[in-house]
Amino acid sequence: MTDTSGLPSAKPVSFGPHIVIQPPLTRLGSGPGLLILRPACFADYQNKNETLDPEPLQKWAEEGFAVAQITLDASSTSETIHELSSQAKQHLSDLPQCTSDNLGLIVYGSKADYGELPGNALSSVCDGVDAIVCFDSWDESDKRTLLHIPSSQQEHIESNDYQKSYIYPEIASAGFIVPGHPDFKISTAGVAHTRSLVFLKGIIGGPYFDLEKIWDEHTYYEFGDRSVEKTMATMVQEPYVNHVPTMTGGIGRANLSHFYLHHFIFNNPDDTALELISRTVGTDRIVDEFIFCLTHVKQVDWLVPGIPPTGKSLRIPFTSVVNIRGDRLYHEHIAWDQATVLVQLGLLPEYLPFPYALPDGTVPAPGKRFEYRVPAAGVETANKLQNEHEVASNAMFNFEIREVDDC
Repeated sequence: MTDTSGLPSAKPVSFGPHIVIQPPLTRLGSGPGLLILRPACFADYQNKNETLDPEPLQKWAEEGFAVAQITLDASSTSETIHELSSQAKQHLSDLPQCTSDNLGLIVYGSKADYGELPGNALSSVCDGVDAIVCFDSWDESDKRTLLHIPSSQQEHIESNDYQKSYIYPEIASAGFIVPGHPDFKISTAGVAHTRSLVFLKGIIGGPYFDLEKIWDEHTYYEFGDRSVEKTMATMVQEPYVNHVPTMTGGIGRANLSHFYLHHFIFNNPDDTALELISRTVGTDRIVDEFIFCLTHVKQVDWLVPGIPPTGKSLRIPFTSVVNIRGDRLYHEHIAWDQATVLVQLGLLPEYLPFPYALPDGTVPAPGKRFEYRVPAAGVETANKLQNEHEVASNAMFNFEIREVDDC
């Protein structure tokens, strides 16, 4: 297993008021260079950030890049921009943790956020850059460029061989990507970040990590070694876990550590096992289908809150969507069909009252009531996921409403 002795401790280093260098915040500790250009008006947004999404400087360092951030104010001239750009690139070149001659650039904000910049302001910054990600069109047509823009600006974007564009109808401004910005939209920001990551890695050659190894390491510490400390050490500074059906988990390091300690790692029965059915690996995500197996001999409050042990065996189809930032987990979205759990535990009746008239207007006779057969199955759901031929399809199509005595 990989060494998990705590979070990376590389601190940002300031070179005057306009340049900050941040070494990679991964266990690997090294990676290719990335320039971030931001307007001065974006500097205070992190103070207003109420999410777990960190500011771009930290987020891209957690992805494994050596980052140089340049902050420009409205008084910046072509000369000062050229000088700041040259200094930032030199600082990256001098950084031992910067391991590649290839260089990416992310330009945050719109043109309006930078005030009255000279028309050629971006040219000197782009010198020596291999790939650019923008949130406005800066007309750098000779560079491989990725654009993320609101649909309101779509008509102003010209397609060419160097430029790829994503249009977002749900965003109000270029600030949607920056936590703390009034227009920050966390779901869209997450999609745009993954797209940017795919684009940059493909051109500047990484950084690449073995996501399967990282995820398997995390689950080993959860279910094999059963160590809260080692499990948390496989995650970024502020991670979260969401078990969707029961809304259990934890948001942030302190809350998630408490959840793992008191409600998860030591609450799973000794025979808990995961049977992998399929795995899809992306640039920053793993999607698993698996069967979660256990005998309900203790109260498993993250799975079936408030239900005492029943002694029943459970085989539950699960889906997990795991976001990995760099070489550590950021979040887990875990989902399953809670109805099949309750059926397997013998806690979900086969029939339940149907308190409505039928589609043709028919109502129960006096002293009667309608009942519907609950459209849920037990262990058959796991069996069919494991082997689609083992259980017939569409048997529930035969379920009907019945009329019974209203006791």
